[in-house]
Amino acid sequence: MEPLVSVCIPAYNNAAYIKETIDSVLGQTYTNLELVICDDHSKDDTVRVIEEIKDDRIKLYKNEKNLGMSGNWNRCLSKCTGEFIKLICADDMLAPDALEKEVGALMKHPGAVLAESDTKLFDLNGKPKGFYKRYKTSGLTDGKTIARAGFFVKNYFGAPLANTFRRSVLEETGGFDPWYTYILDYDFWVQLACMGDVYIIHEPLNFFRVRNDSNTGNVMAGDKTADYVKEHIHLVTKFKEELHLSNADIRRSVRIRKFRNFAAGIYLKLFVRK
Repeated sequence: MEPLVSVCIPAYNNAAYIKETIDSVLGQTYTNLELVICDDHSKDDTVRVIEEIKDDRIKLYKNEKNLGMSGNWNRCLSKCTGEFIKLICADDMLAPDALEKEVGALMKHPGAVLAESDTKLFDLNGKPKGFYKRYKTSGLTDGKTIARAGFFVKNYFGAPLANTFRRSVLEETGGFDPWYTYILDYDFWVQLACMGDVYIIHEPLNFFRVRNDSNTGNVMAGDKTADYVKEHIHLVTKFKEELHLSNADIRRSVRIRKFRNFAAGIYLKLFVRK
């Protein structure tokens, strides 16, 4: 029998898009899954939209008060019972065979703690806006190699929906670190990658909405760049010894991060923020 997979959706004021997200999960070719949704005390009709979808695999938890991003994401993880976990934000989507391919890779390769795939970008109107690709290799790659290289190029792990991981390694990470506001998922993926291999699938098996009111939009458009850079410095310093980073490496990583934010901000303003 296929092992149970937990798909998490931390939701907050996502009534406009969450049904599409849920449908993309329930429509997976890999069917032995539970869909854990934690609503973070939404002010809109998010809960009503969820409750109108009838599927026994849905487990809805309604927070009595707003826990914030890290609190709600960690609550989602705490409710998972599956052998494998994927977290997807409430306005993104998965290709029908995303779980089949990513979970299949983890089952075939016990040394892999994480499986991930490329991302196709869309705007709020569903118009394609390009691709976000993982690390250059395919198949098994040492996680530390990817994590270290990413500090000098880009976050190869990308948004949460691109990654499926083993629940068995969750306790070693402590979950998502509440110190962060913007890159708590990046910190989480680096922690996981330092524990073993990553299996990379170069297919766009997930779909990310680029929004002007999301964390990504705020940061990359330049509004919160200083805060993001502060968090990036904290991140690379945290893994300085684990990934053999010198002080010069950290300074170079920060310069690259500032440039990438600037370039991404121009892209969003010209092609996405409409």
